[in-house]
This record gives sequence, structure tokens and C-alpha cells, in this order.
Amino acid sequence: MKSKLGSAVRYLFWLLGRNWLTILGSAMTTASFVIIVSLVWSEAVGIIHAPYVGLIAFMIMPGFFVFGLVLIPVGAMLATRRDRKLGVESSPKDQRLPTIDFNNPRTVRVALLLAFLTVANFIVLGTTSYSGVVYMDSVEFCGKACHSVMAPEFAAYENSPHSRVECTACHIGPGASWFVKSKLSGAGQLFAVTFNTYERPIAAPVKNLRPSRDTCEQCHQPNKFTGDRVRVITHYGEDETNTPAYTALLMHIGGGSSEHGIHSWHIDPRRETTYTSVDPQRQEIVSVRVKEPDGSITEFFKDGKKPTAEELKNAEVRSMDCIDCHNRPTHVFDLPKDAVDKAITLGRIDKSLPYIRKVGVEALSEAVGETGDLEKIARRVQAHFKDNHPEVLETKAESVRKAIEELQAIYSRNVFPEMDLKWGTYINNISHFDSPGCFRCHEGNFTTLDGSQSIGPDGAVSEGAAVKTISNDCSLCHTILSMEESEPQVLVDLGILAPQEPAADAS
Repeated sequence: MKSKLGSAVRYLFWLLGRNWLTILGSAMTTASFVIIVSLVWSEAVGIIHAPYVGLIAFMIMPGFFVFGLVLIPVGAMLATRRDRKLGVESSPKDQRLPTIDFNNPRTVRVALLLAFLTVANFIVLGTTSYSGVVYMDSVEFCGKACHSVMAPEFAAYENSPHSRVECTACHIGPGASWFVKSKLSGAGQLFAVTFNTYERPIAAPVKNLRPSRDTCEQCHQPNKFTGDRVRVITHYGEDETNTPAYTALLMHIGGGSSEHGIHSWHIDPRRETTYTSVDPQRQEIVSVRVKEPDGSITEFFKDGKKPTAEELKNAEVRSMDCIDCHNRPTHVFDLPKDAVDKAITLGRIDKSLPYIRKVGVEALSEAVGETGDLEKIARRVQAHFKDNHPEVLETKAESVRKAIEELQAIYSRNVFPEMDLKWGTYINNISHFDSPGCFRCHEGNFTTLDGSQSIGPDGAVSEGAAVKTISNDCSLCHTILSMEESEPQVLVDLGILAPQEPAADAS
């Protein structure tokens, strides 16, 4: 039995060693197999863990494995052709290729050996192909494989409410068609990264992003967004005590079958709203078209004027969905003042440090994406306390150190010089403080044409309809409960703020 098996193995080694191509193919296949197994085992037992392990084990090495398999028969065919030209035996008599006769024990042995190798190859390729697909859909691959390109987005993702949601859940969603589209798009992105032709910063919004009804609404169902919610916005003063000021809003979320609230009007599946923007960032909107549940249609135009053909030359018409307002639901980049306010509220920066809010915002604002910015932030804060409050450096040295570290962390999450991403590079359309946001449409200057036509639910056209305006009434979206107050009573009544203790009687 051993001699029969040895004969088959000898034949295999003779076949693999016929010329340099078959030798190269065998070595490449064997080496890549060993590397794949070694990397997978090393990561499984915790010896190594790096973002590029999966890239090498499941994408690069399988390519070498397959390429090596292809080289082996190519080399064998070239060797046979060479031998025929030279007029020599293509193989020793005792190593001739067996006839396909399964009554011959030698043929059976060779066939079993080939079958074993074929099954082994299928197992390796099947496992690595599946693992490669899984790896390409992983957060690690999306965020770390193309390190410099995706570093800003990955940093924002890790600090977002969606940090436990897979990237592909929002960027691809369910179904095979968008999976294929994403991989075709990814091929172009890989080309851009390889040849360093990608944009800096990455352009936003993403033009080929799947509609949110197929992604966001897999979890956030519009018919579940009902009722009102209290939102508290906390800012801190630039005084010595960093005095907090609270703005409390009762947000009219709406949704479901309600006719009242933000979601009721903008993403109600019964109402179709489209808009036309004339800039790539979708900030300059020139017209809005609303089709009501009864079929009637109303068109609003900026300043009551139809856009010209020249304005519409590069225009984009979109059906409004979630990301037209929530345009950065996961990849949020803060401005200095908002980031410092948030850090103080969360206790990451000690509020008792004198003027820390003012100094922190100034230190961050002065760091604009240049070499040495982190050291500049530290020097700015240290100089403030050294020059104005030297006693703080002695009594609260640890708090000052932590404040500097947090300011540097804020900078590192929001400014990426290598990607030309600085403070305010990306516009956030939620609210209307740092960008037009809601006021892109709700500034009060979108009206129907004077004496314009209107289309009724029955499709009939009527002339001379009354002028309508997209309202800019604040109460449509929220009711202001308090505005920049130090101790709003409504928040005390709701138990959000503790009531202040009355001052002690000095007498």
C-alpha cells in the first residue's frame, strides 16, 4: 500500500517539478496556504491583532494561492510542448500519465490523490472567499484598511451613537443588488487609493448613497416617531466661573399618522416632497414640490421666482428623505465651542477651572491644521493659568492636565491636516445655528408664483391660486421653554436641574 501511495506522490512531485513555472506555482500555492493558516491561527489565539491581518489573510494571500494553482497546469502544458519540439519522451516510462481506466489500481490512486487536492483547494478557497466577503463588510476594513483616507470618518464613527452599527448597515443595507453596486464602487475607490487620486477632503454628500428608506428606516421607522420630546442645549459663558446657560426646547417630532411635527411633514410616506438644489452640497435650494396625500401638488420657488435655465444647468432634483436633514447622523465633526461645551457637560473638563471654556475654545480655534498644533494647545492653556491663575497649577494640576488632554483629543477627532479637513469643513444641516440647515427652505422666502396654476387632487388645473409660503414659524418644529437661562424653572420642575440652595442669611 505504501509503495502504491509513494508512486502516486512521486508522480505528483515529478509533475510539479517539470519546469520553473510549475515550481513557482507550487511554491506560491504552498506558501500562501501556510501564511493564511498561520495568520488566522495567530489572530484566533490572540498573538497578533491588527487591521491588516484580515486584508492579508482573506484578500491578498488567496489571490496568490489561486495564481499559483493556475501556474501549475500552464507550466505543465508548456513543458509538454517543449518536449515534443525536442522530440524527447514527455515523461519516463515508469512515470507516464495513466490511462483513464478505473480498473487500473494506479489510475485509481492518482485520481484519489487529485480528488483530495481538489477538495482541499475548494475548502481553502471557499473558506477564504467567505471570510474575505465578511471582512470587507467589517468596520475594521471600512475604517482602518485605507487608514489615511477613512481616518476622519472612522474617528467620528467611534464617537457617535451608531458606533455599534456596522458600516454596511447604513452604506449598503440588505439585498444583493446594492452589495454588488457597493463592491463595484469599491473597486474604483481602491484604484483612487492605490494611485493617490482621491479627493481631500472626501466630498460630501455622497452622491450614490442608498435611499434612507432602505437603510435608516430598517431601525428608525417613521411611524414610530411620535409625540414631542424635550431637548436641552447647554452652553457655558466666557466668564471666570464658566456659567452654564440652558436652552430648553420642546421638539415636535411628529410622525405616524399625525399631521403635526417635523417628521409628519418631511418623511410622511403618504406625502411626497422633492426639492431642487443647484450646488453640490445641497445648500442652495431653488424650488420645492409637495404632493399631498389627496394627489394635489404645490410648487414653491425661492423669492417667488422660477429658476432660470442657466441655474438649472447642474441642478439636482431629490426626493426628501432622512439624510437631507440628518446629513451627518454618524460622522459628526464638532466646532470648538460645541465640543468644549459637551466636554464640560460630560465632566471631561473641570468646570471649576477659571475661564477654561473661553481659553479652551480659543486654543482649539487657533489650531487650524498645522504641524505642532497639539503642543500649541497645551502651551496656550498652560500659559493662561501660569500668567493669570498660578495657584491653580498647584492646587488643580491634575485637572489642568486632563483638560489639556481632552482639548487635544477634541482636536484629534475633528481636524485631519492630511485630509485637508479643518474646523467647519463639513456642514451639519440639523438646526440652523452654524449652517442654514432648516432655513434652506424655511427662511420665509419660498412662495408659490403669484396667480400661479395649482393642480388639484383630480388632476384639474386651476388658474389664479392664492400665494402660499413655506412657513418660517419656529413653533412648527419646536416650542421654546427657556432661552439661555442660568436656572430655567421648567428644567427644575422636570427634575433635570436641581434647585439652587437659597443664600444663607448673613445676619
